[in-house]
Amino acid sequence: MANIRKQAILSSIIVYFGFFIGAVNTYFFTRNGSFSPEQFGLTRIFYDLGQNIFVFGSLGVLPIMYKFYPYYKSNVEDKKNDLLTWALTGSFIGFTLVLISGYVFEPLVIKKYIQRAPLVLTYYHLIFPFGFGMLFFSVLEAFCWTLHKTVVSNFLKETGMRLIVFALILLYLTKVVSFDTFIKLFSLVYLILFFAILLYLIKLKKFHLTFTVSRPTKKFKKKMLSMWALVYGGVMIQIVAQTIDTFIIASLKGLGSTGVFNLAQYAANLVQVPQRSIQSITTGILSQAWKDKNYAEINRIYQRSCINLLLLAAFIFGNIWLNINDGFAVFNIQKDYNEGIYVVFVLGIARLIDAGTGVNGTIIGTSIFWRFDFISGVVLLAFRIPVTYLLIKHYGIIGSAFAEVFSYTIYNGIRFEFLRRRFNMQPFTIKTVYSIIVGAVAFAVAFFLFRSTTGWFSIIGRSIVFTTIFITGIFYLQLTPDAIQLYHKFKERWMPGK
Repeated sequence: MANIRKQAILSSIIVYFGFFIGAVNTYFFTRNGSFSPEQFGLTRIFYDLGQNIFVFGSLGVLPIMYKFYPYYKSNVEDKKNDLLTWALTGSFIGFTLVLISGYVFEPLVIKKYIQRAPLVLTYYHLIFPFGFGMLFFSVLEAFCWTLHKTVVSNFLKETGMRLIVFALILLYLTKVVSFDTFIKLFSLVYLILFFAILLYLIKLKKFHLTFTVSRPTKKFKKKMLSMWALVYGGVMIQIVAQTIDTFIIASLKGLGSTGVFNLAQYAANLVQVPQRSIQSITTGILSQAWKDKNYAEINRIYQRSCINLLLLAAFIFGNIWLNINDGFAVFNIQKDYNEGIYVVFVLGIARLIDAGTGVNGTIIGTSIFWRFDFISGVVLLAFRIPVTYLLIKHYGIIGSAFAEVFSYTIYNGIRFEFLRRRFNMQPFTIKTVYSIIVGAVAFAVAFFLFRSTTGWFSIIGRSIVFTTIFITGIFYLQLTPDAIQLYHKFKERWMPGK
């Protein structure tokens, strides 16, 4: 757990710095006198369509890499490891199929977006180089995860990408480039990241291409193909479920509403930063633990991830919701975005539920029961798409937020019950309840103390009070052993002899 904790801290610092840059970018996207909500919404369309291109184009190779890399590591030397070669080859074939599909279905895209989101059609073809870069960057990122080299890949994905976007925003705001040029440059962001991570792997002497079929490939090819068939379907279902709201909002309500929803989604996604870091770090470790049949280690990671992620998510969400109204005011955010304030609250609840169930998806995905990921994903998609469509149609963007809460409550409930019944893994304790109570008390005290004040004084005051009570409660009730261990390590390093 110490290795996980160390990498989690480094990765979280990197990711949070990236989110800080992202917050600056979002501010420039949404403040008065900058981009319009439609232009901001277009960038979100790029991200979500890019994710779909990445998932469909990858042909499901990433989970196979996570699952089978330990067997390659144990049986072949690096230069003869052909796993990455087949992953890249499969992804190239997959992207070719995506390009063909994009051409075939272009008339349908025109029909869906011509009235409410014509800007999507203007830049439709630029989405494909954006998705190409995201696809091949993600394959190399996954390879870094299997090598337990997560810090640099996290930096490139979470911070490097946002720094490039920040530079492009400055070029647009200073009128060096037009919006048309901005979007064209924006479509190349992930290609830059791909070449950066490629150079990193070459420097590590871990990037090797070989078309000689290795012994593990011969031995496990049937299992890999069997896993691929279901996992690919499961991953596609999952990404469609995660991004469907953007496409439905754009087609039913227009790009302006998409931009408003995206700002709310960005604020809520801050709650997930620790979860993303821990998932990237534990993937390789859990794969090895399953190979070694080390069920005690798997259960320990499951339990620790649940309590740690719940506390971190509650801490972040509490600070966001306490200060969101004053934050919109002091940062001069366009009034059109006020519609998304309560969307932040509902999406934040969804993120709390997801964080509080830990790395259950990673545990299942790296086990021999990856078929269950497909089954649970089918349930999620079958519920999510019609519910999202109906709620958006009748209630607007907040309907999408409620659909996400309902969907992921069911989704995580199914995965929780599977792990409980199949492996007798149950991560919740009385400390889970105490964590929720501590967060609620800290929130209530901070809210009522500063309910009649506004501006920066109110933001700073609420944050200090909430943070003080919350952290004090964690240590007093000893809610997580990791907090105590971190404190002792801090004392050893910075306060020796005390």
